[in-house]
Amino acid sequence: MPIATAAALGISPIELRLYQSRTQAICDEMGVVLRRAAFSPNIKDRLDFSCALFDSAGRLSAQAAHIPVHLGSMAFAMADIIERFDWRVGDVVVFNDPFLGGTHLPDVTVVAPAFAAEQLIGFVANRAHHANIGANEPGSMPLSRTLDEEGIVIAPQLLLRDGVVQSAAAALLERVAGIQLPSQTLLQHVALGDFRAQVSANEIGLARLHKLVATMGVHEFISSSVALDAYGARLAEQALARLPRGRCAFTDYLDDDGQGTQDLPICVRIDIDAERLIVDFTGTAPQVPGNVNCPLAVTAAAVFYVFRCLLPAQTPACAGTFALIELRAPLGCLVNACSPAAVAAGNVETSMRIVDAMLGALQQVLPKQIPAASQGSMNNIAMGVADAAMRWDYYETVAGGHGASATKHGLSARHSHMTNTLNTPVESLEAHYPLRVRRYALRRDSGGNGEWRGGDGVEREFEFLAPTRVTLLSERRTHAPWGVAGGADGAKGENRLNDALLPGKFAFTASPGDRLLIRTPGGGGYGPPSAMSKPFAVTLPGK
Repeated sequence: MPIATAAALGISPIELRLYQSRTQAICDEMGVVLRRAAFSPNIKDRLDFSCALFDSAGRLSAQAAHIPVHLGSMAFAMADIIERFDWRVGDVVVFNDPFLGGTHLPDVTVVAPAFAAEQLIGFVANRAHHANIGANEPGSMPLSRTLDEEGIVIAPQLLLRDGVVQSAAAALLERVAGIQLPSQTLLQHVALGDFRAQVSANEIGLARLHKLVATMGVHEFISSSVALDAYGARLAEQALARLPRGRCAFTDYLDDDGQGTQDLPICVRIDIDAERLIVDFTGTAPQVPGNVNCPLAVTAAAVFYVFRCLLPAQTPACAGTFALIELRAPLGCLVNACSPAAVAAGNVETSMRIVDAMLGALQQVLPKQIPAASQGSMNNIAMGVADAAMRWDYYETVAGGHGASATKHGLSARHSHMTNTLNTPVESLEAHYPLRVRRYALRRDSGGNGEWRGGDGVEREFEFLAPTRVTLLSERRTHAPWGVAGGADGAKGENRLNDALLPGKFAFTASPGDRLLIRTPGGGGYGPPSAMSKPFAVTLPGK
């Protein structure tokens, strides 16, 4: 660590590490409260949320080990959000606009300021996925062509001002929930339980942050934040110094946009020198009619994630860690789309392909460190009934295979890269919705063959017990997860309704008794298979 920097601020290495652990613990506890207080299986079972701390300028200070696409995008965009408001004690801001700091509409962000002795010292924030964000299609992940088709857009605005609920934001949240409540009772009732859970998570974060500042003192708290930022920057500099100088490039493809545009290239060029890492997406496809477009914040999240994977485990999640990255993406391209482009799948599918393209480029200069492609899709399933009298919304992502590395088989049945969620337990799913899970198993031999085999995907089959509207947003149904160094590609994914093959992006109405089978992609293999290849053992996620 940069001892001189910490010492100049009067902070020892041990004190700095304790500070790092304490701030991360605050984010962890925020996540526990959010999970325990939430009502929807999407948050309390799948853990589709993230929590973080920011300094007074909106720079990332700490985060829990939650979802990379949430955290990286918040880190990229929070400073712009902070500048929009004259913050006071008791304020809470809410937003989901993908072009003003969000990712896609279901991800709603709640931010609150922290003050000590009337001095603004930072912010607490969390982002959670809401299965109903007011779209006409249940699950709020439609095959959309514009942002407005994806649900209700919440521009950054005050939900609470000086602790008082603001009517404009309250009205928007009431529209999302499909209910009518007096605005002054919005946060005193359970009808909007998930939003209330997000506010509560921030409240516990503020309480723990205030306690930490009271213990340390304001000056030492701010100095520790500055020192931690410098520590992260130094570790990033050291990692950059170990990378081979020069340029590497790779092009990967999205299958389609769900509106007829196919084989969409994502081109990345990475220039590595002693001072910075330039990631350039020139040559990437223009934004498209379908919803695989990405706001730049999501693209930044994917780039940050890949760079973080090259850093030591103890590297803090702070702004300094990513300060050496320069991001370039032509305005209006697939990974820097302009409003009002549809973006629902950009957050969940295109972000995964950006990671694949980045890793494909780095594999050329770090062949022993970079694995083969993982499944490359979140296999999104949104379903329910949109009728106001009997509305229900369900959303989940399905795990797949990890790519093999130079020393290990890929893991099977795991979420990977930009998603860090869980499956919805069968018991929870069947208890909440008119669905039955008929099959949930490994998709045997779907991992790519090689000296080290790719991990296997899964098979998850739903039986519908009532008429249900369903939307599928999935990838790697045309372009397989690639193997490296002679390893075979992983198996492409499949979606089947009553055994009839469906497109990767498709919407339909299921009747009672219909069955939907999702077969997720396997990971790519590493190295040519041979008689001396290591034996393959199925690896399942631990608890």
